[in-house]
Amino acid sequence: MQKRRGLLIILSSPSGAGKSTLAKRLMLWDPTIRFSVSATTRTPRPGELDGTDYYFRTREAFETMIEAGDMLEHAEVFGNFYGSPRGPVEEAITAGRDVLFDIDWQGGQQVRNSVLGKHVLSIFILPPSIPELERRLISRAQDSAEVIAKRMQKSRDEISHWPEYDFVLVNDDLEETENKLKTIVSAERMRISQQPDLVETVRRLNKEFEDRT
Repeated sequence: MQKRRGLLIILSSPSGAGKSTLAKRLMLWDPTIRFSVSATTRTPRPGELDGTDYYFRTREAFETMIEAGDMLEHAEVFGNFYGSPRGPVEEAITAGRDVLFDIDWQGGQQVRNSVLGKHVLSIFILPPSIPELERRLISRAQDSAEVIAKRMQKSRDEISHWPEYDFVLVNDDLEETENKLKTIVSAERMRISQQPDLVETVRRLNKEFEDRT
């Protein structure tokens, strides 16, 4: 069986567009796909495990990782650093396992510009309409009216970055969007950059041509 490299699958969308649901369905479709475990400088909460929920690091250790180029992306949120360590992701894709990133456009830019950028598959999920986006946020019954208003305001800026992605899907029908997402992932796994054995295969074929003469 021909080996392949794993993909760094970036899923981004405004809140309420269906990104989390699609990510869960993608991992049910292929259980070998794993979420990227982030590193953080915040204190672990009760029940959280290092290496499972987050990689918990001191601020000094985190800054050292940034300086050494060991973070694919990072940001400071409310006084704490969060980011994606390069090592575990590199190990996974070398072993042929895809890694899923649930990050915003800023994190996506950093990962695409990283040393692993050629293995990135970036997909942006759009809502079918702004009224539908608001309806979905309200129907979740998770946020106050004030929080929903802030999410809606932020959505405009997030949506403006859609041209930066490899693929854009309008999530007007969840089942159809899920099928499109699976098709994209299946096709992208066959990209030349993801098939390290291709050069050797072509060499073998050329040698077989030579052996016929």
